[in-house]
Amino acid sequence: MKAPTILLIEDEPALARGLSDALRANGFEVAVAADGTSGLDAALADRADLILLDVMLPGVNGYEICRAVRNQGIDVPIVMLTARSQEQDVILGLTLGADDYVTKPFRTGELVARARAFLRRRAAAAPSVRFGDCEIDLVGHKVVRGSVELDLTAKERALLFYFASRPGCALSRDTILNAVWGNAVFVTGRSVDRCVATLRGKVEPDPHRPVYIRTIRDIGYRFEPGGD
Repeated sequence: MKAPTILLIEDEPALARGLSDALRANGFEVAVAADGTSGLDAALADRADLILLDVMLPGVNGYEICRAVRNQGIDVPIVMLTARSQEQDVILGLTLGADDYVTKPFRTGELVARARAFLRRRAAAAPSVRFGDCEIDLVGHKVVRGSVELDLTAKERALLFYFASRPGCALSRDTILNAVWGNAVFVTGRSVDRCVATLRGKVEPDPHRPVYIRTIRDIGYRFEPGGD
């Protein structure tokens, strides 16, 4: 069985070398791009199972690479590596289509674990998603809790299906708005919060202490079907 391929786009030689060595030691195939231009070409070739993408790159920055990849319809998981910790920088990456972010400095073991988790979820993609006592039937377009089909509004159903399509991903409110509400007018991040609140009331064991639809402070939400 072919080992998963990770594309690492990182211009710091020492970090790129250490991280690629660690990934290879954990059974991954690793391709390394040392600048934005070669990284963009490699990303658009669509041969990677996961992209680890530095933000600050010579030539083409990580945001531009992420935007270009998503504009081409490439759905590979993207984890952004950034020394920036400001909320607006994180939100920008997530809005452009990144799945998660890691702030430097980070522990190599943690990053390897995240890579494994994303690849595991990608491989386990199925026509239905279970979490707790709920099952999302992506083909039948319904949600069942126990043996009872839930009475969800159109927006609640669309939101839950979107969460189910990106398990474990950090999703900003703007990203969710674009995906679920589209170009609807007079819609803000508060609309996302209200829909999440009513959805939690229907799928969470305790809506006040959610274990599946998690809040990411100052960013948005993350769906954890395992309740981890």
